[in-house]
Amino acid sequence: MALTTDVKAELVSIRNAPPTVRVAEVTAILRFAGGLHSIAGRVAVEAEVDAETLARRVARDLAEIYGVRPEIAQVQSSTANDGARWAVRVIAQGETLARQTGLLDQRRRPVRGLPNRLTTGSRAEIAGLWRGAFLAAGTLSEPGRSAMLEVACPSSEAAMALVGAAHRLGVAAKAREVRGMPRVVVREGEAIRTILSEMGAQRTALAWEELRQRREVRAGVNRLVNFDDANLRRSAQAAVAACARVERALEILADDVPDHLRVAGELRLAHRDASLDELGHHADPPLTKDAVAGRIRRLLAMADKRAQQEGVPGTEAAVPAGLDV
Repeated sequence: MALTTDVKAELVSIRNAPPTVRVAEVTAILRFAGGLHSIAGRVAVEAEVDAETLARRVARDLAEIYGVRPEIAQVQSSTANDGARWAVRVIAQGETLARQTGLLDQRRRPVRGLPNRLTTGSRAEIAGLWRGAFLAAGTLSEPGRSAMLEVACPSSEAAMALVGAAHRLGVAAKAREVRGMPRVVVREGEAIRTILSEMGAQRTALAWEELRQRREVRAGVNRLVNFDDANLRRSAQAAVAACARVERALEILADDVPDHLRVAGELRLAHRDASLDELGHHADPPLTKDAVAGRIRRLLAMADKRAQQEGVPGTEAAVPAGLDV
């Protein structure tokens, strides 16, 4: 949760955004952190957030943009581990605010997704929309195999609208449902860094990317140090042995190597870690895996026959001790 806290702290500190961007952000917070309630027959708008600074920011934006007087109250979360939360409520002018933000349509029906004008706005407005959604219900996990940026959504329609907004920012996001809760998830490392930057969390995006790269390098080093997988070890040994035999074959035959066999041998030496299928793709024109294997086999056989005739060590003699031939 430390990364999530860092992101939200950085996003809350953003100031002086254009009015339309502030509208997109505060509307998203209202949509993803609460919604509409009926109190004494009147429509009330409420958002429940996890930080007092965010609650005060929402209240300030509502007062400055829409001229309403929100109430801020500390409430106890339904989940004991979450601790205290803060509710921002607008009761007296709730229905008017709901209409102005697009949470109610012209027939006084709640909008299940997001107001269309938000998801089709400018890039800055869509970034503001994502910022509001993340502030309301977002989490960010640390880089690694299960790394992801996630936003819990109030409805599947809202999730799909948020996915579409992400795509307009060039970010691949997916909607899914976990224990009956619609969510939007961004998983790929570069996509997470991009959406963080688009939302305005530049500092956290750089820190997250640096941590991701360090972990990838560490994982790569660990894989090399712990190179104990039997299949990988055998493959590596076989590649070394094959290259040693090919080098010896070209040395034995010298200028007497047929061109097509020489090409196959040189391909083997130029791409020592490649599979036979990959070697075929490197050939010009391309060759099949079987064609490459056959040519290398004939090259070795021709060289071993010449070595036997001349009484010199064959190709197998070039293989380092302890490796399979």
